[in-house]
Amino acid sequence: MGDEQRAEFGTPVATSQQSPARASVEAVFREERGRLLASLVRRFGDLDLAEEVTSEAVEAALVHWPGAGVPAKPGAWLLTTARRKAVDRLRRDQAYAARLAILQTEMERADPAPPADAGGDLPDERLQMFFTCSHPALAAEDRVAITLRCLAGLTTPEVARAFLVPPATMAQRIVRAKKKIREARIPFRVPGADELPERLPGVLQVLYSVFTEGYAASSGPALQRLDLAGEAIRLARILRRLLPAEREVAGLLALMLLVHARREARTGPDGALVLLDDQDRTRWDRPMIEEGRDLVVCALRGGPPGPYGVQAAIAALHDEAADLATTDWPQLVALYDVLLALTPSPVVALNRAVAVAMRDGPLAGLALLDGLADERQLQTYHPYPAARGDLLHRLGRLPEAAEAYRRALELAGTEPERAHLRSRLDAIAPATHGTQRSFGRPPSRASGPEGSAEAMH
Repeated sequence: MGDEQRAEFGTPVATSQQSPARASVEAVFREERGRLLASLVRRFGDLDLAEEVTSEAVEAALVHWPGAGVPAKPGAWLLTTARRKAVDRLRRDQAYAARLAILQTEMERADPAPPADAGGDLPDERLQMFFTCSHPALAAEDRVAITLRCLAGLTTPEVARAFLVPPATMAQRIVRAKKKIREARIPFRVPGADELPERLPGVLQVLYSVFTEGYAASSGPALQRLDLAGEAIRLARILRRLLPAEREVAGLLALMLLVHARREARTGPDGALVLLDDQDRTRWDRPMIEEGRDLVVCALRGGPPGPYGVQAAIAALHDEAADLATTDWPQLVALYDVLLALTPSPVVALNRAVAVAMRDGPLAGLALLDGLADERQLQTYHPYPAARGDLLHRLGRLPEAAEAYRRALELAGTEPERAHLRSRLDAIAPATHGTQRSFGRPPSRASGPEGSAEAMH
């Protein structure tokens, strides 16, 4: 399989005229990549080797499956083939094999579970990869990059496009992460029960970061990157299956589903931003909302709530309301009080101020926002001046509103957000210049996109 058919190691690329066998390989590979790599790394202790032999196994499938047919257990076939190729490679390179043997011995001493038999069902060792890719020894940006590369199965160019960086830059991040995993002897294992409460939040944060970038892009021509959001949801579903008793995993998946359910209504046909109060709620994905609500119940039942469960409950309240006027703002403020106690941060305080403005009026919300003016985290966070601009607009303080909108426009990263802010400025421009012309309807809510300064609810 030549480079024109494959974007990168082991990642087949769809073509306009696919054979059924190629389509089968691609479907299996996309679904099983994380499992394949996890099992191979567990067996051989080297992520680079695992990727290379996975690529060779996919090439072998493209040769054999068209004639022999797709095997009953295609994932196990790929794993068996990849393991054989890894053994062949190690036999050819004795020095490399010796180094790997030392590393593997060290890993087995730390975690002596035997490797699974590839002759049966494909073993699911992805949970180990989740924790390895999210290890706190890795830089935050490297965790996201290697998670998307190894667990989601995205190619390096795909990950680079998702975060609007050159492929060479993303490749460096992935290489850096692999090197750190190797040199720091980061184990490929699931933390014990005593470590899990400390380590699980790191895994959830990586998935949350991936989803946030997909749901509300930080920069670029589009407001949303639905493929990236979809990959985050897919990974969260896997994690939910692997850790069904962890309530915060349920909470994170619920949060993703409840906000992703609005995706079709969030932009117009031309990609323009559609605010929460202007969205056609009949276009929201009701089955996805119902699934999310069921997960909220799981997340909040059986103990004190966690931050993802609370955020999911906030999203559920927005999704349950028929419109902005019937939204339960007192309950939202109460939930923000809980969230602020769990995760004190200026962004959460900003969101609470938005909800207070809807409950008690713009003056009350503005007082809270002005109290956050010196928070460093908000200095470059465009929803903060956007929210101030909306409140000032509602209060009729138009010159101040225009100044706030201009600041938000300087900071906004995507073109739909900038276009929305320009329209706000255009609407009040006549009044700020002292004319008697109408200056447009004030915003009905004190917020940026989605009826909140934070796009995650």
